[in-house]
Formats: sequence, structure tokens, C-alpha cells
Amino acid sequence: MLELLPTPPADPLWELTAAYADDPRPERLNLVLGVYRDHTGTTPVMAAVREAEVRLAEGSASKEYRGLSGSTAFNRAMLSMVLGPEAGPERAAAVQTVAGTGALRLLADLMHRTHPGATVWISDPAYVNHRPILEAAGLQVRTYGLLDSAGLPDPARMLDDLRAARRHDVVLLQGCCHNPTGVDPSPEAWDALAGMAEATGWVPLVDLAYHGLGDGLEADLRATRMLAARLPEVLIAVSCSKNFGLYNDRTGCAIVLGPSRQALRHVETTLQNAARTLYSMPPEHGAAVVTTVLEDTSLRTMWRAELDVMRDRITSNRSDLVAHLAALGRGAEAESLARQKGMFSMLPLSADEMRDLRRRFAVYGTSAGRINIAGITAHRIPHLARSISAVLTGADAEAVAARGGTLHR
Repeated sequence: MLELLPTPPADPLWELTAAYADDPRPERLNLVLGVYRDHTGTTPVMAAVREAEVRLAEGSASKEYRGLSGSTAFNRAMLSMVLGPEAGPERAAAVQTVAGTGALRLLADLMHRTHPGATVWISDPAYVNHRPILEAAGLQVRTYGLLDSAGLPDPARMLDDLRAARRHDVVLLQGCCHNPTGVDPSPEAWDALAGMAEATGWVPLVDLAYHGLGDGLEADLRATRMLAARLPEVLIAVSCSKNFGLYNDRTGCAIVLGPSRQALRHVETTLQNAARTLYSMPPEHGAAVVTTVLEDTSLRTMWRAELDVMRDRITSNRSDLVAHLAALGRGAEAESLARQKGMFSMLPLSADEMRDLRRRFAVYGTSAGRINIAGITAHRIPHLARSISAVLTGADAEAVAARGGTLHR
């Protein structure tokens, strides 16, 4: 039977990660996966998380099964953090999930059960896993543009494309720090999106994976809260991987805002049924850690301070890369990068040029041009800038370093 299985496509991100691991060059640079690394190149365990784990270990709570919705305390904490302390069960239902990916899949199943074969609009470019998750749930996927030909934000194109969205369609919007581009809608564009949803009747699906790493936690949640305040129905997928550093604890939450308690009860049961067929219930540890941090004033303060340090470092990395590129005569590319924020940036390089960057300089990013700004140590930024400039000019990195800002494409 197994010999009948056709050759499946490899996951592009993990395929690149494996190629990086096999690369013997000591100067190799892994900017593929979206993980935060500190100044030593290590992905740290946050101090607030470590203290919460100590308290949980000392408490020795039972490992008995939780319900299909996971930890109710965690779900309450997520509602409060994302929507504000006034959020309650009369307005929203929340189910703990296996990270943000699990939240997206449960919400995709909800869409399919509500409107089989429903159309979901995603950005172009989009997070590499959005389309596979949605199509695996039986949904139709269409795209809306995000950038112009120069890689700069193009809100007019985005809004024009979404005029084709119809009532009961779902529009996937990343709440902040867009993956892969680092480009977010302006406040005016968010307001226009809310107006379109009100007028047309399409439903926003907000993917929240990087809140706290762009402009600050409250600022990064502002657009999501605005949509929640203005629209009767909003779907939200929340990840705790990045802003709590709980990558392999797979901690997330699916939130649905609805028009009535009865509708929300049906929503929660539908999400529970979907979870039951996929993984039954999510793991407890990460949710317990997050709940402990958010419910304790001192730990929450510690976590917020650590999150600010992470955000400042990411911002500094991007600013340094922009400055080095500008010094090398890459002003247009530097300007494009300067407009981006969050963990990721989109380099103005083709798939062939990204391959060249990997082959010649051992710099690993995705074929679409995405690099993880949060994964660079400061002393490697000059090498990255020289490598990018060399690929753009066809020169070698040493020549770029020697000639400084005299090189032009």
C-alpha cells in the first residue's frame, strides 16, 4: 500500500533548515525560521516564564485530563489580553489550541462547517502555511495584493482587490508585524477595512502571532480591538510562541466573537468537536505558564519588560541593516526595509538571488526573500549587508566592503 503513495512536497522552511544544518561553512547564517535570538545567538527562556515554571513545579498540580477547550483560566487570560479586561463570554468564545497553527486549523474547520467550501482571502505574499491550512480544511483561497512593484505598501491595491470579497467570505488579516513582509496596514487602511467588512458582510480572521514585537503590546493589538468593537463577527487565531518564547510548548488560542450567547455556544461546541478529531485536547504546560504570568502582577510586569527588550533589539537590528545597506549604496533597498517591522523583513531579491545568497555567502532565507531579523546577532549584520549588496551587484563581498558606497546595480 505505501508504495502507492506519491512523492509528497517537502516543507520549504524545514527543508532549508536541514540544508543549513548540513552546511559546513562556519560563517553560515540561519535566517529561515521565525525564532527570536539574543545577542549571543541563543533563543532564551524568558525569566518570567522560568519563574512561572518553578512555581508550577513546586505546586505539583495534577496532570489529569482537561476539557476539550483546554484550560479555561488560560482562555480567560487570552480574552483579557487580546480584547481587554472587559471581554466576557457574552461577546466571545475561546478555545485553547496547539499553538497558532492549531487555532488557524480549528477556525478553518469552523468556516467549512458553517459554509462548506467558503472563500478565504489571504495576502500576496502570505505566510507560507496559510494556504495549506485553509485548503486542507476544504476552503477556497483567493489573494489580495499588499505591496507595489517596488516592495512598498500599496493600500489602494489591497482595498481594490478586496472589493471582490462577498458576504460570508473570510478575509485573513495579520494583526501586526506581517509575515513575511514586515509591512502592516496604516491606521487609515485598517479603518477602511473595517468599513468594507461592515458594508459587505465579510468576516475578518485576524492572525495574531507577533503582538508585542512591533510597536508594543497595546499598539500591536489596537487594530484587532478596533475590528472587535465595530463588527458583529470576528475570528482570531492567537499564538504564544514568539512573545512568550514557548515555541515547542505549542500554546495558542482560537477566539470567536459572535452576535449572541447561543451562537457562541454552538461555536465552542463546533471547535471542541474539531479538536476532538484532530488531537482531542491541547497540552497543559504552556497554557499554565502563560496563565501564571498573566495573573501575577510581578510576573506580568517582568514579562512586559522582557518583551520590550526583545522588540528594541529587533528594531535595532533592522536599523543597523538599513544603515549598512545605505552606506553600501543600496539606498532604495534600505528605504524599503526601513518601512518594515517585527521579526521578519522581505529582501528585494528574486528566488535566484536568494539561492545565490545561500550558495555564495551561506546566508539562508526563504526563496521569497524573507529573512528573520530577530535571528541576527549584531556583529553579523555587516556581513549580511555586504552579501545582499554583492548579490545585487554581481560583485563579491570583499569588493563591496572595499568600495563602500560606490557600487550601484
